[in-house]
Amino acid sequence: MAAIPSFETLGYEEDDGVAWVTLDRPDVYNAFNAVMQRELRTLWRALRRHDDVRAVVLTGAGDKAFCTGIDRNEALGDATGDATLGEDGEPVHVGAGATPFMFDDPGEDLGPKTCDLWKPVIGAVNGMACGGAFYLLGEVDFVIATEQATFFDPHVTYGMAAAFEPLQLTGRMPFGELARMTLLGASERMSAQRAHQIGFVSELATDVADLRDKAAWAARAIADAPALAVQGSLRALWAGRDLTRGQALALGYAFVGLGNSEEALAEGQERFASGTRLDWRLR
Repeated sequence: MAAIPSFETLGYEEDDGVAWVTLDRPDVYNAFNAVMQRELRTLWRALRRHDDVRAVVLTGAGDKAFCTGIDRNEALGDATGDATLGEDGEPVHVGAGATPFMFDDPGEDLGPKTCDLWKPVIGAVNGMACGGAFYLLGEVDFVIATEQATFFDPHVTYGMAAAFEPLQLTGRMPFGELARMTLLGASERMSAQRAHQIGFVSELATDVADLRDKAAWAARAIADAPALAVQGSLRALWAGRDLTRGQALALGYAFVGLGNSEEALAEGQERFASGTRLDWRLR
């Protein structure tokens, strides 16, 4: 089982099968730098083989922001200044190299799915979520947010084309809403209430404490289910998002076969036959 290392830019705690991952740079609104990018990749990859964790909650430190994208105060890719150094000791570059076909994307290792983690991840958002935050929110499985949360993508306002961020959100928002958020840049922020109306946010919380309670309840319910069945279901869900309907359905039998175990099926049948029912809640 993989050990979880300590981190400079992330908070990490475990509670009975649920991991809480906190983007922990509140002084810069939890913007990610090269260190956080490396640490997120390390964490997502480590969680793949850390069987004690069956569900994850991803949130941000402080009450101002979930994440505001890349930390533009760092001289990423500046060969003449104090550029952030990568693990190889070379300056971290952002953007195209010798040709546009070799592109260094600063957010490429941020998301759990990109790092091949197929344990459910819940996004718990308070405050601002903007720009590069959508690398993360595009790869969580659902989002819970406080009523004070806001969402926007400022790229075009500052002369940059938005591409990876809206592409991450394709299918998670109606096209018109996504286009509006992308093209209006920093001129408009989507409220948590509007994000909830369009289905991007699954549930609203009154404040940070309520956000933690609601995320903990959902993560606990997921973590209590058989891990293999949960992960098989998650794979099927994302295949349905990424592939055509016919392609995804053709893989359905594989997901069922890989995601079912005799032990879990027997336990489920026994629970059903006993007449025991969960204390469910209505959302």
